[in-house]
Amino acid sequence: MRTLKSWSIVAVGLTAVACAGGASKPQAHTGADPEPDATTPATPSGPSAFPEESEAAQAPGSVGAAEAPAEAAPPTPAPARASGSRDEAPAADKKSSGAAAEAPKATAESRSRRAIEKDEERPGLGTQWGETRSSHVSNAPFERASGNPFAVTTVRYNDQNGIAAMLRGGSFVNVSADSTPAAGGALTVRLLDENGAPLPTFMDAGRTLVQGEHGRRYVIEVANRTSSRFEAVVAVDGLDVVDGQPGSFAKRGYLIQPFATVEIDGFRQNLDEVAAFRFGSVRGSYAARKGSDRNVGVIGVAFFAERGARVWNERELVRRESAEPFPGRFASPPIAR
Repeated sequence: MRTLKSWSIVAVGLTAVACAGGASKPQAHTGADPEPDATTPATPSGPSAFPEESEAAQAPGSVGAAEAPAEAAPPTPAPARASGSRDEAPAADKKSSGAAAEAPKATAESRSRRAIEKDEERPGLGTQWGETRSSHVSNAPFERASGNPFAVTTVRYNDQNGIAAMLRGGSFVNVSADSTPAAGGALTVRLLDENGAPLPTFMDAGRTLVQGEHGRRYVIEVANRTSSRFEAVVAVDGLDVVDGQPGSFAKRGYLIQPFATVEIDGFRQNLDEVAAFRFGSVRGSYAARKGSDRNVGVIGVAFFAERGARVWNERELVRRESAEPFPGRFASPPIAR
């Protein structure tokens, strides 16, 4: 099994403050990851936080150990449309032909724009490219034990009406004060509002649903309750939060120090700033403005263990917790010789 040693980014900015047991220094990694193992978790058929995992495996390109991550490109405004109907040819074309000219063949850009316009009335929330916030980072080394995450946490978000529709009238449990556990509770994930309070969170048939509000800013909090450090690769609406490209396990993420908490509050623009996560319309989301809103509404966190570290999985934790101090009530006869 091939592993990779790389340099991570330690964020120590305004919203990514470090302290033991409190907000920690998020550490994002650059460079290619190890090749996925045969045990890579299956990709769900619905919206995915890591869409590249469902595509054909591609050999990741290597990046220098001390090289800064690629900046997430800001959304590009949609070009202005010509007057008249959407498929109407430009006036210059009509004049030169003397008749109603056919609309030119759609370019990749125009097809992408029309796909977005087609979903203009799509309801619910998406995550917009928000205001610039200070979040300084530095590099730190981390070597993965495997190319596959040992745990993946998925959180789906929507507005109040959207959450009600997603529940489809079913029963749910309000766990607003709790976190979404990963690896048997060794790590947890939750969404906080701009004041640090947890957003309304509901559990339904194994799903975690979080209720947001249009225009409000939010933060992704990741907590480590162990003595080991981990790498967390985070994707919002199918886009990696470090480079703004389609989410994949082959990306580098943030380091979570032992017994520490990390707050990730935006798409990274450079080593000193992020663009805040802010709830908005689906059409106005960062993902939609980059060309696809297919995975809007889902947040994924993939956790990777460090090479040489021992990870306590759920099975082992259950065995420990169920161990009995006095397993036998009566004496048994000796073994015959």
